[in-house]
Amino acid sequence: MSKPLKSMIGQGASEMRAACGNVLRVMKTRGPSQIQFWFIALAIGIAAGTAALLFRLGITAIQSTLYGTDDPARLASFAAGLVWYQILLIPICGGLVVGLILHRGTDDGRVRSVADVIESAALYEGRVEVRRGLASALASLITLSTGGSSGREGPVVHLAAVISTGVCRLIKANGITGRDLLGCAVAAAVSASFNAPIAGALFALEVILRHFAVHAFAPIVIASVAGTVINRLAFGDVTEFVLPGQNALAFYVELPAFLLLGLMCGLVAVILMKAVFWAENVASYLQDLTGLPRYLRPAVAGAMLGALAIWWPHIIGVGYETTSAALTGSLLFHEAVVFVILKVIAVAITMGGRMGGGVFSPSLMVGALTGLAFGLIATAIFPNVSGEGTLYALAGMGAVAAAVLGAPISTTLIVFELTGDWQTGLAVMVSVSLSTALSSRLVDRSFFLTQLERRGVHLAAGPQAYLLSTFKVANIMRPKDTPRAAPEENCWELIRDGVYIDGNATLEQAMPMFEQSGQPFVPVVTLGGEDSPPELWGALFQVDALKAMNRALAETAAEEHS
Repeated sequence: MSKPLKSMIGQGASEMRAACGNVLRVMKTRGPSQIQFWFIALAIGIAAGTAALLFRLGITAIQSTLYGTDDPARLASFAAGLVWYQILLIPICGGLVVGLILHRGTDDGRVRSVADVIESAALYEGRVEVRRGLASALASLITLSTGGSSGREGPVVHLAAVISTGVCRLIKANGITGRDLLGCAVAAAVSASFNAPIAGALFALEVILRHFAVHAFAPIVIASVAGTVINRLAFGDVTEFVLPGQNALAFYVELPAFLLLGLMCGLVAVILMKAVFWAENVASYLQDLTGLPRYLRPAVAGAMLGALAIWWPHIIGVGYETTSAALTGSLLFHEAVVFVILKVIAVAITMGGRMGGGVFSPSLMVGALTGLAFGLIATAIFPNVSGEGTLYALAGMGAVAAAVLGAPISTTLIVFELTGDWQTGLAVMVSVSLSTALSSRLVDRSFFLTQLERRGVHLAAGPQAYLLSTFKVANIMRPKDTPRAAPEENCWELIRDGVYIDGNATLEQAMPMFEQSGQPFVPVVTLGGEDSPPELWGALFQVDALKAMNRALAETAAEEHS
């Protein structure tokens, strides 16, 4: 054997020994804590999955009691045979109970949901409001049980976040750990709700944490699997929707139709979202105009829903019966179109009335109906080159839901897991990609991020936009009695010119002042009364603000790529 070959073998062996030594060292130092964290993730997954299961069973029990049906999955068909005043009164009473719960349990009468969980992950180290979250979960449970036209995924996601918040407080978790545990809880809740472990894990990463860091993947998958096991112990390994057989796609020739379907679904999703926001604005305006007590707002919405349900009971609840009818092609064209319009109106009334619930299940129903209507036209015009009309319903279901959630990856997978149909992936992916590309340019990326933008929380633009709001000016300024403080006479001169900022403000308000004034620092003051002069605290230097921002961006990048 030649000397160079021996040298290479010896060098390779030494590198192998060094690598094995590094592995053993990592296992000794990090292994026990990592395994302990995985057990915590498993426990959170079991707890969140159980909470999601109990939430679902609670809806079923209350619906069975109030509507008198043995099969809540066919609630719309059963409700059609009830007397009109029963259909009207149930959502009114439910809305009144919801209003009282939110009046006592929250300070603003607003239901907490997925948007608040996303905000907590970005700004509050994965912690949510526990008391308000529990009140919101109870209110949403009543809403979904008494005719509210929304979904159950929003409430269970926030309820799971409440569970993870309790664990974070117990173990005193830092920001990264808190966000990871939040992702675990959300993944378990989603997977337990829909028997969708893959989509549950990806939903937590794509929608809540908004990154795919390797360090978060393993615990989130563990929790998601735990949630799925909880679901299957109760309901078995069955899909949420049963399709009539294998869908067939006429490849290449039919793909342009699915491109058009994606664009159409993107517009429908935007209409659904805009309708909800418009209803929220109108309801708040009318509430202020009439002086209506906030605890009566859900009851008024319940009256409107009950009136609609007398003629169209399909709007009641999450709408899985109507969604199944669309996926199996059991509806006519005019029925699909009418049900889309009615469902959008019903969801807008429910959300605008602050009754609670989520938007995922309604978006599935709207998407399936939109896809079916489109498919009936496409197959009628080109009967020789098109597949089944139900394939368009499946693709439309994914396209609208993905556009509303702003989550094309997890939504595509959850459609497959809900239906068990993995053979039509190309059609679904094409429609989903076009719908999300269009809708994300007409709203702030998704329904949830647009909700936050309307509240002044700018997460859609990324960390460079929202991290500024996490820094208090008082924590970064240089006090006036420190050696590197700004000259006091210069500070007072700027104050007289109107250039100053309150110490309780954030860098989000402070950074534009540097550009406007052209000064290297801005005086920080405490504002007194109308006749009291401001009290000088110190000065905020632009260089200090930029350093703090750079550190935060670096920490965020490190977390997302670890």
